[in-house]
Amino acid sequence: MDTDRLIQSLAADAGNRAMPVAPVLAASLLVAIPVSAAMLLSTIGLRPDIMTAMHNPFFDLKFVVTLALAMSAVAVSLHLSRPEASAQGWILLLLIPVAVLALAIGAEMMVPQRQPMMRRLVGNNAMLCVSTIPLLSLPLLAAALLALRRGAPARPALAGALAGLVSAGLAATLYAAHCNDDSPLFVAAWYTLSAALVAAIGALAGAKLLRY
Repeated sequence: MDTDRLIQSLAADAGNRAMPVAPVLAASLLVAIPVSAAMLLSTIGLRPDIMTAMHNPFFDLKFVVTLALAMSAVAVSLHLSRPEASAQGWILLLLIPVAVLALAIGAEMMVPQRQPMMRRLVGNNAMLCVSTIPLLSLPLLAAALLALRRGAPARPALAGALAGLVSAGLAATLYAAHCNDDSPLFVAAWYTLSAALVAAIGALAGAKLLRY
């Protein structure tokens, strides 16, 4: 069987299975989110001043950025769960959180600051951020990979990386409720590094688990 016929047969087979991918992904993540939340609450917990922090727009923007990452990665990963799907164009959705973060950095630059730029970039808990977000991502990544196995991605490593970005975005949303570093510069540096680490783990796992 030549390559074109193989892809067509896989696409036809995936057509019968493609519909469950989205609801299975949603259900899997809904099961995994409380697990990750329990991990957060049983270890480092929420930041003590969270009620006051909610009045800080830069605290709120962290959640906008992380949820934008998770939702855009979900959209792309669902699209690429079909064997005939192309990443061209769709991958640009991942620029949405980048654009939001860039706007947030620009807004912060316009506000008088008590701390120098490098202090805001380094923050208070960079290493905690880089270690906690990947750990909180693990149940979510397992759930996302399990759901994406219902599809037939032509590029399993890329699909796994996107599953990593989905889980990293959700885990970062949870961690943001603890994090007392609200500067968009901190988010750009350390949340991004954390997401990249999880995406790399997802790519390695996806290359094996999502291959058909």
